[in-house]
Amino acid sequence: MNNVAAKTERNGRLSAEDWAQAALDLIAEQGVASVAVEPLARRLGVTKGSFYWHFPSRDALLSAALERWEAVEQESVFGQLEAVSDPRQRLRALIQLVAHEVKSHKIYSELLKALDHPAVGPVIGRVSQRRLDYLAASFRQAGLGRTDSQHRGRLAYAAYVGFLQLSMQLHPRLAHDEFEAYVEHVMETLIPPVIRNA
Repeated sequence: MNNVAAKTERNGRLSAEDWAQAALDLIAEQGVASVAVEPLARRLGVTKGSFYWHFPSRDALLSAALERWEAVEQESVFGQLEAVSDPRQRLRALIQLVAHEVKSHKIYSELLKALDHPAVGPVIGRVSQRRLDYLAASFRQAGLGRTDSQHRGRLAYAAYVGFLQLSMQLHPRLAHDEFEAYVEHVMETLIPPVIRNA
């Protein structure tokens, strides 16, 4: 039994957040087009009336799910890194964090496939720009110049998106040791050595 169904069983009522999370779970499994009221109601073990208590339409649910994903991504990725003061260690921690997150990758990958959807495109645009800005700022703090920091940030983000897409297609996937060696290689390649001011 999933967490949402267990919660429903305990208190008999779903929140808008429960519906939004269930929609995200479905996006991770089957893509944006799969988000529909009846299948979600069946999955959650409730009637469609529960849905309409919280949302006027499927599009409203999708928007709420995307807002939830954007907020959780912001908090779970960047929130965990705030305490790391050294920019090089923060970049290492960021790469380690995103390399080992599976569900978020699946959601992101499915959202990339639906960029032409009017609700998805703007969210991906904001998330991507925020990530690029964060990377560029971190590389700048690590000692690179402004232009080099922007280029390195784009390269790091392109490596992330490319490997995400590749890993979704690789069968079999990389063995654990091979994957960890790849992550270490990415960090050594992208993160500049300590730059000492003359």
